[in-house]
Amino acid sequence: MTLGSRFAHELAELAVPWQAGEPPDPRLLVLDEALAGELGFDPAWLRTRDGVRLLVGAGVPRGATPVAQAYAGHQFGRYVPRLGDGRALLLGELVDADGRVRDLHLKGSGRTPFARGGDGLAAVGPMLREYVVSRAMHALGIPTTRSLAVVATGQTVRRETLLPGAVLARVASSHLRVGSFQYARGAGDVRLLRRLADHAIARHHPGAAGAERPYVALFQAVITAQASLVARWMLVAFVHGVMNTDNMTISGETIDYGPCAFMEAFDPATVYSSIDRGGRYAYGNQPLAAQWNLARLAEALLPLLHEDEEQAVAVAAESLDRFPRQYHAAWTAGMRAKLGLPDDLDPTIAAPLVDELLALMQSGRVDYTSFFRALSVAARGHAEPARRLFPDPAAIDDWLTRWRALGPDADAMDLVNPVYIPRNHLVEEALAAAADGELAPLERLLDAVTAPYRERPGLERYAAAAPPDFGAYRTFCGT
Repeated sequence: MTLGSRFAHELAELAVPWQAGEPPDPRLLVLDEALAGELGFDPAWLRTRDGVRLLVGAGVPRGATPVAQAYAGHQFGRYVPRLGDGRALLLGELVDADGRVRDLHLKGSGRTPFARGGDGLAAVGPMLREYVVSRAMHALGIPTTRSLAVVATGQTVRRETLLPGAVLARVASSHLRVGSFQYARGAGDVRLLRRLADHAIARHHPGAAGAERPYVALFQAVITAQASLVARWMLVAFVHGVMNTDNMTISGETIDYGPCAFMEAFDPATVYSSIDRGGRYAYGNQPLAAQWNLARLAEALLPLLHEDEEQAVAVAAESLDRFPRQYHAAWTAGMRAKLGLPDDLDPTIAAPLVDELLALMQSGRVDYTSFFRALSVAARGHAEPARRLFPDPAAIDDWLTRWRALGPDADAMDLVNPVYIPRNHLVEEALAAAADGELAPLERLLDAVTAPYRERPGLERYAAAAPPDFGAYRTFCGT
């Protein structure tokens, strides 16, 4: 197995060679065997001592150059010029079975020069959360970093309490972020910024290379990718929770599943992150947050967009204006699909229908995932499951009558409205059991969420909303 070091060699100013710590007692907890196969690994070998040592960074192949990546970022609107991988390492690049270059990256592998006083470690619970949610997102068809494995380290991690430690091995088409460009711009080195942009074009948006203005085309490609990504989040009620600029990828993949969750009772103001006290990254604010982050990318790219700064700003603003249009188009198409309506339906009919439905759902605090799945049953003539989700079932009757008159396609709806998502109470149940060494609840949850569109007998509790006594839900970043 060969691990390339292209990022480390091409962008040495953004890469600090570093070695992962040696865990005292590494033990594999979970492994995505299908992903391992895609990457050219023998899953049986990854379960051996040498395989597990690779998964924690202690046994990398000869010639590999693990690095901690440098990047900056706006964290909840406050600019930090030097963040970087404080507890993470890029082990290197792999070429998968389809010829695609993929990063192999660790989280929780020990302190690096970017640790900023942190211990560089991670706990079992947050790493398993990322494993579960990223696998669910991939199964939902949403671009995402993917989790290859979680390895318990045998170390104790001190947070509010003492917790068992773990390392997550994850895979992405790269870990280039908006914050990577902010760091390069902050260095005041236009040649470095240009090399970074060329690297991003070659790796993610090769079509930009042949454009009349390649760096404008790169910026526009990132806008398009992020507009599509955030629309997909919104359509499945995913709340990222910490949309800082260092958590927005150039590839358009979801990254860094810290204080994330899937919204159940529909409310655009929903916040799950314990540190988002002002609701900056609430569910309904995610499109605006994404556009704000893209504006910060534009600022970083200005020297490449035009040699005259005033004209560069005009080019950036014109490009950024694409985001709301592209987001709206992606959201609208996705919502029509969820409702089983044709793409060519008159917008003056479709848009008010969607707006009215969301207002009704918000008023009744209706479970988002359950309702849209129940709608396909209503399209087949059985409206009661959908009606029962409202405190006043009659509140939805008029809407259902008008919607059914449009002839919704129930079979098509079943292909886009999941039965199973990582319900918050089930995630917490599985993580608590795993912390005590019991992995069966986690495995059952994974079985459900990795085939989310196919309803199966015996999995009813994985499709049900949280019990009333579950209470308000909060998630934490895990550092």
